[in-house]
Amino acid sequence: MEKVQITLKDGTEREYAAGTTLTQVAESISRGLAKSALVAKLDGQVADLRTQLTKPVRVEFLTFEDEAGKDALRHSSSHILAQAVKRVFGDVKIGIGPAIANGFYYDFDTAHTFTPEDLEKIQAEMEKIIKEDLPIERIEVSRQEAIKRFEELGENYKVELIRDLPEDVVISLYQQGEFVDLCAGPHVASTGKVKVVKLQNLAGAYWRGDEKRKMLQRIYGTSFEKKADLDAYLTMLEEAAKRDHRKLGKELDLFSMQEEGPGFPFFHPKGMIIRNELEAFWRKLHVKYGYQEIKTPIILHQKLWQQSGHWDHYRENMYFTNIDGEGYAVKPMNCPGGILVYRSQHHSYRDLPLRTAELGLVHRHELSGALHGLMRVRSFTQDDAHIFMLPSQIKQEIMGVIELFDTVYRVFGLSYHAELSTKPEKAMGSDEIWETATNALREAMEEKGLAFKINEGDGAFYGPKIDFHLKDSIGRTWQCGTIQLDMQMPERFDLNYIGEDGQKHRPVMIHRVAYGSMERFIGILIEHFAGAFPMWLAPVQVKILPITERQVAYAEQLAKAMREKDIRVDVDDRNEKIGYKIREGQMAKVPYMLVIGDKEVENNTVAVRKRGQGDIGAQAVDDFIAVVLDEVAKKTI
Repeated sequence: MEKVQITLKDGTEREYAAGTTLTQVAESISRGLAKSALVAKLDGQVADLRTQLTKPVRVEFLTFEDEAGKDALRHSSSHILAQAVKRVFGDVKIGIGPAIANGFYYDFDTAHTFTPEDLEKIQAEMEKIIKEDLPIERIEVSRQEAIKRFEELGENYKVELIRDLPEDVVISLYQQGEFVDLCAGPHVASTGKVKVVKLQNLAGAYWRGDEKRKMLQRIYGTSFEKKADLDAYLTMLEEAAKRDHRKLGKELDLFSMQEEGPGFPFFHPKGMIIRNELEAFWRKLHVKYGYQEIKTPIILHQKLWQQSGHWDHYRENMYFTNIDGEGYAVKPMNCPGGILVYRSQHHSYRDLPLRTAELGLVHRHELSGALHGLMRVRSFTQDDAHIFMLPSQIKQEIMGVIELFDTVYRVFGLSYHAELSTKPEKAMGSDEIWETATNALREAMEEKGLAFKINEGDGAFYGPKIDFHLKDSIGRTWQCGTIQLDMQMPERFDLNYIGEDGQKHRPVMIHRVAYGSMERFIGILIEHFAGAFPMWLAPVQVKILPITERQVAYAEQLAKAMREKDIRVDVDDRNEKIGYKIREGQMAKVPYMLVIGDKEVENNTVAVRKRGQGDIGAQAVDDFIAVVLDEVAKKTI
């Protein structure tokens, strides 16, 4: 009998008979592994556990603790959802149903309009399918056979997908009981592997994201291996709903979205205070790290975008205009403008590295259905920086950017992890250049001691990148900072510097953002702090509450003294009960409230109420001002 040798993750080598399944391999290793494994990696490619061994291969079993394991379980959950919908409602056509971050969805075409009550029926049917523990089996078929099968089922969306697949793609179906779906996989071995499901909400979705196509009904859900994990996730969602930046933005009067400008945010005075403080912090930090600030135009000639490659790779996301009979575009990115600034002067190797930074307003066309408060908008300000350097300076410059990012995120109490994204399918430049650039990023992170994971094929079209994913106070992650190494743009724009040898040489370029989008970062901070901003960011830092009209003059005198120290202070001199004023101050999440009665006026003191602590007693005015200034200076969280 033919034998096949496998190598496990820890380097252990084992031999099995050809045709042995990965499930059988897991069972031979341990009962615990057989129970917990959901899928496996074969030489880095994720595969079903029903896959048979045919050649020597490196095998790594994946559980729900691994992202690919979660994805497989949730992808299988989406198939269970589609099967349940067809069982409950019968005449339904199915679209697509992938795993997504924290869950899954499936799109349906049916004359019946789904309701929240329907979700309960569908979930009950899903739980039956899970108890049935149906094997989920992969079947490879010819293109003609797949088309014939789905035409007979009346699944026209699947037929369209099959016809659009490249000729060389292996077409696979997955079957569980009476339900069959077109799918590349991988999936868990049976429906019983999906222990706990929860359908969450309904939405509309255009078929294949095309607003000219039919609107389908989308059902979202999530799944876990343990009920305790689902309960914890649902609790987090409840907390997230309370922190929704759209809700808090309105309550705290920070920003608004108007129907006259969908996707174009309006910042109100209090929101502008937060924005200006973030910009001031950014500017001061960038001066410290050796950056020079620039400003580039919002509208630039079409030929610039053709030269940069954005015209070929990004045109559907851009806005256009015509000036003097020639084509122009509203910039979706700041980098071409920054390149023109570099090219406006001659440079020597002594000038490098040259670090330029820009708070640049960009515009990108997003579908109306994708817009979401400040998190997904059509105009936003990127805190861009472009570093032009010698090839020998790459590693040191990347390490400097990592250090700057760490400084920024620690100020807000945001932990983070990094991800390295490599060459995508559609990319500019040779494999050799990409390998050099990718290795430089990897070595810089390793030397800096920064843990990271690799996202194969997820780089920008002009270079590999490092993405920084921030974790907020309730455990959610947000992708913000990015470092992109670019050896393509300097070539396209014929950038150069004069080297020590007196000859022209090509600089290397880094694109990077720390906040990412100023608007989105503000949205993240609103939710991270639940609107209770630290002292240095709070729109109103101190609210003075006189009990009666007798104390108003003293309150105004205190406010004047504080404003002279650049403390943002309001006086609530309305003829309202003090309890009402305090409750309003609490709802506005003001860090400090000062209650002023006759006693405080007589003793030149203030009765201090601190956010989250309540009444902390009387203090001398100068002592209180010193505390506030200290919190602002230290950016205390």
